[in-house]
Amino acid sequence: MSFTSAVIVAAGKGTRMGPNVDKLFLEVAGQPVVAHTWAAFDSCPFVNEIILVIRDPLRGEFDKLRHTLHLKKPVRFASGGAERQNSVWNGLEKISAQAEIVAIQDGARPCTSQKIIDDCIHAAREIGASVAAQKVTDTLKETDPQGLIARNVDRSKLWAVQTPQVFRVDVIRKALQEVFTRGLLVTDDTAACELIGQPVKLVESKTPNPKVTTSVDLPLVELLLQEQQKGR
Repeated sequence: MSFTSAVIVAAGKGTRMGPNVDKLFLEVAGQPVVAHTWAAFDSCPFVNEIILVIRDPLRGEFDKLRHTLHLKKPVRFASGGAERQNSVWNGLEKISAQAEIVAIQDGARPCTSQKIIDDCIHAAREIGASVAAQKVTDTLKETDPQGLIARNVDRSKLWAVQTPQVFRVDVIRKALQEVFTRGLLVTDDTAACELIGQPVKLVESKTPNPKVTTSVDLPLVELLLQEQQKGR
């Protein structure tokens, strides 16, 4: 079985949550948001190690959290970068030399199911890259400069991508190197794959997998986590 590393990106400032609020440490369903994310990957039988990419001033908080969780997998920390792509690269620099597959996850996405993690890992082994995603169900409109509807957008081929985003290690390294060479900014790791012509498999997430962005997201996440805990 391929050695798989998980890189959990937990270095964002979360400015949309408000000043002096770190959304990753807000309590939801009895634990900080990031604790649920961390535990999900620690429980995955296909993950061999976990790298947390964090802001250095919060290292003490993460160490405290580490000691409160019943973790099984080796954990290392990497420093966050100026942009998400830099943080991901710093995480890649910390993975073990034998790692063949890497799963990249938003620290603020605590409801990710074991099934979608497993399915994305298997898909990446087969074609090199995969991403959790859900079909767009809302009606979409394109606007003109005045904010008026310009046209209806066909949603039949549209997906909302999430995390985990999983890659063969050599693929994501090559893709991010291309991003840096071109001086581009990408907010999504699969976008880097487009630059090198790497196919990415969309893996449908059958259960809600929201990201905590503002305080409005917390009640829904609380409910989803409570339902997950009931099902264990």
